[in-house]
Order: sequence, then C-alpha cells, then structure tokens
Amino acid sequence: MDLHSPIDISIPISSQGVSAWGLPPVTISPVRQGSFVGDVAKGGGVNFNNIHLNPHAHSTHTECVGHISRQKESLNIEVKNFFFMSQLITLKPNQKNKDFVINKRIIQLAFENKNNVEALIIRTSPNNQDKINRNYSNTNPPYFLKEAIDYIVDLKIKHLLIDLPSVDKERDGGKLVAHKSFWKFPKDTRHGCTITELIYAPDTIEDGPYLLNLQFAPFENDASPSRPVLFKLSNLS
Repeated sequence: MDLHSPIDISIPISSQGVSAWGLPPVTISPVRQGSFVGDVAKGGGVNFNNIHLNPHAHSTHTECVGHISRQKESLNIEVKNFFFMSQLITLKPNQKNKDFVINKRIIQLAFENKNNVEALIIRTSPNNQDKINRNYSNTNPPYFLKEAIDYIVDLKIKHLLIDLPSVDKERDGGKLVAHKSFWKFPKDTRHGCTITELIYAPDTIEDGPYLLNLQFAPFENDASPSRPVLFKLSNLS
C-alpha cells in the first residue's frame, strides 16, 4: 500500500459545515479574558479559540454502544485498534412510501468481496458535493432497515461507515432499531464495534478494498469527531 497517498473521507468541521438534528452551526470564537483576546488580527499574541460543537450533529463522527446505553461507554475505551481491512461500496436507496431506505437486497448486490472485511464503507447516490455542508435537519434522510443491519452483522462487520447523519430514521420516536441491531443491544452487546456517520467519499474514489485508518479524538465520550483515512491496496489475491 502507498502510505504517502492517503484518502481522507471525513468532512471538515467549520461554521459553514454539515449540521443535523436541529442544532445551530459550529461556533469557533476567540477567548476573551479581561484585556486579552485570542485573535492575532485583533491585537492578541496568539490565536486561541473556543470551539462549540456536537459530534453527532456537526462532524464526521464515530460512535460506540455508549450512544444508546445507560452505562455511556466511552469510544476511547471501546476501540483500541485503528487499522482495518475495509470495503467501499456505492448504492442507491430504494423508495418506500415517503421514505428512502437501504434494505438487505441492495447491500447484497453491492457487496461482493466479503473475505476478511472488518469495516464496510457505504456511499449513497446521488453523491453531490453539498454533502460537506448540508443541513440535514428535518429532511428525513435515507436510513437502514433492520434487515440490512442484521445482514451486515451476520457478515461480521465490526465497523460501519456511512455518508448519512444516522443509520436510523430521523424521527422514529426514539426506537433506534438500526443502532440497537448493529450493537445487538442489550442482550448480546457487541463491544468494540463502531458506527461512523457523515463521511463523504467523492465519486473519484473507486469502490473496492482499502486499508482503513479510523482516527478519532480521544474524548471520554460515546462519540468523537473522527477522520477515517483510506489507503489503496495492491497485489490482492
């Protein structure tokens, strides 16, 4: 693999970036303490900013089972390995009444190479560049049916990466069926498994196998802003 040619599939965090769940945009502002201002352009000695964001709403983020459990497990403790064999696939959600959904059959048709794959990266079409600054709030984005998640779990996929704000429907009354199915929560919980949401994989990145480096900030929290990076593989048999 060529470690000098990383392929970043994260969305940058900015006040003009992606947002969801009805939250206001990210704010990045200089610290002000008495006469001190953390902005060189305004006379400060350094740029020294506070950043206010919610990982689930404002960034490519990776989450663990702590997202839905009373124990609030920390992603930083749940995940200790950061390199995984992965597969990138592209699929088009099906319309179901007023919704667009991802079902088992769509994944079966798109996902051919299942050997030694720990991470499945799903790019949905249409794949417009406005995914990097789209406001998903109250838009009812596509989501996964339980049968699709169950199939992914049956394939022993430990890490699921998607370019949507959630695997579940935006408004589902708190059921979170897809999240619970992926982690097999609460009866047979799959610890160490993650869901990464709000990635962006441009069409210039080909479907196929990659080495995934799943980077995230070490917050002791259920989720963290993350930076999934792909590396092309060669000489695969």
